Parts: sequence; C-alpha cells; structure tokens
Amino acid sequence: MKKVFLGLCRGLDELNIPYKANPPFKKIKPGDAVIVLGVGRYALEGYNRPNKVIAGIGLMTLPTAWPDLCEKYPVAKYLQHSEWTRDIYVPYYGADVCDLWAAGIDTKKWFPDNSVEKKYDVLVYSKIMWNREQTAQEVKQPILDYLDKKGLSYQVITYGKYTEDDYHTALAESKAMIFLCEHESQGIACCEALAMNVPVLAWDQGKWLDPVRFELKNPDVPATSVPFFDETCGMKFKDIREFENNFELFWKKASAGEFHPRDYILENLTIEKSTRRMLSLITEVYGD
Repeated sequence: MKKVFLGLCRGLDELNIPYKANPPFKKIKPGDAVIVLGVGRYALEGYNRPNKVIAGIGLMTLPTAWPDLCEKYPVAKYLQHSEWTRDIYVPYYGADVCDLWAAGIDTKKWFPDNSVEKKYDVLVYSKIMWNREQTAQEVKQPILDYLDKKGLSYQVITYGKYTEDDYHTALAESKAMIFLCEHESQGIACCEALAMNVPVLAWDQGKWLDPVRFELKNPDVPATSVPFFDETCGMKFKDIREFENNFELFWKKASAGEFHPRDYILENLTIEKSTRRMLSLITEVYGD
C-alpha cells in the first residue's frame, strides 16, 4: 500500500496537481476531493465531513467485514485494482460504487539495462500463499527439476525474503521469469518484471483460494495471477501438466525476442496513466 500511495503522490507531483497528504479530517474544506488509501478500517476512523470519499484499495479483506461502509461514510467509490477483485464487492456496494484503479509502475526505475549481463536463463519468482509445502512440491519443485533437466540456469527469489534492490538486480540478470502465485489483485512485482522487458511465464490456476472466501455466500470466485497481461508479455500455464508444453514454446519465443512486455506497461500502467485515471474518477465523483 505504501508503494501504491507514493506512486499516486508522485504522479500528482509530475502533473502539477496540488494536493495535501494525510491532513487531519477537521482541516478538510467543503469542495475538497477526498481519497482514502489505506490498510484497515482505521483509515476512515473519525471521518465526519460531508465530502464524498473515493476509498480503497485495502480497507478490508472482504466486503462482509464492512457491509455498511457506504452507510456509515459518504463513500462514492470503492476501488480495486482489477476486475476479478472488484466483482467480489459489487453485490455488497453496487456496480456504481465499485470501480477500477490500477497502481502505476515506476518505468524510470524499472527499465531494461542492457549494460547488465544476463547471467541466468530464468528467474523463478515464488509467492506461493496457500498450502505452501504441498504446493511447492506439486508445482515449484517439478519446475526446478525441469529446468535442471534442460540445463537452464536459474535463480529463485521468494516473496517477503528479498529487498527491492535484490529483485531489481535479479531481473536485470535474467532473460525470462516464471511467476508462481495463486492469484493477484494487480501483481505489482510481476508488472515490474514486465516493465524491465523480462517476459513472464505465469502459473494461472484460475480460482480464488484464500480461505476467507468461505465467508461469502458464493465462495467459488474466478481469479487470475496476472490481471494485467497479454500475449506480448509472455504466456501462462494452468498446472504442472501444462507447464512443459507451454515452456517449450515460451522459451523459443523469448529467445527469439518475440515478446515485448515493456510496451504493454508503457501503454497501460505507467504512473502518469494511473494518475490520470484517478483524476477521471475525481471528475466523475466531484465534477470539474
């Protein structure tokens, strides 16, 4: 969330849009546009102004945790990064309130550096979240065994166990990335790889697996690990049975330079584009 917040601030700065970050609620003036980005319900605690609120991304894990959000506060928009996560909230807050806003990627920091030697064929990014030991044995380990069998060099980086500089260096040194995560609302790390023009082969098993889903009336929720992705970015595989066939084609196309993932990010997910999207939401809620 900190990266999402700072990215929006940077975008407003670059577009010369004046704003105040985290003023006390009592200093909000009539007519001020209010955006609340935070983690947890405390982000709105004590809000007592009549100004409409554009809220998100992580105030709650599920709408069932705060079904009366829009009654307690004048929330005009509740944002999610991608369609599959937004759709979870629509039955509770309505399609007019639930909307989309993707975080911008810092393409000035995350860019391909041709001066760095590509020491590794593949970077394996491991962000396995549920049934970790079993999933690692069923998905991750067979992939590593396959890369060994093919004689491809690789490095493994694990979510929560690296610094941002570590990740940047790993991407710069790798020709391609295998992304292992059950699902993502945006997948900023994956988007950063794409921004560095590293093609991605993504595990996309297709279902929301977080146990909290059982609190919903309908817990069978379609999901994706790469909500921001197309054929220029790389390829996907559903399970380990699909992996080998898809990897062969992926590696052939990656080696031939047929993927252009940075172009996708520049077209869709720059900080400027993200900020302009927020400005359009502001206009929709508050007018010009």
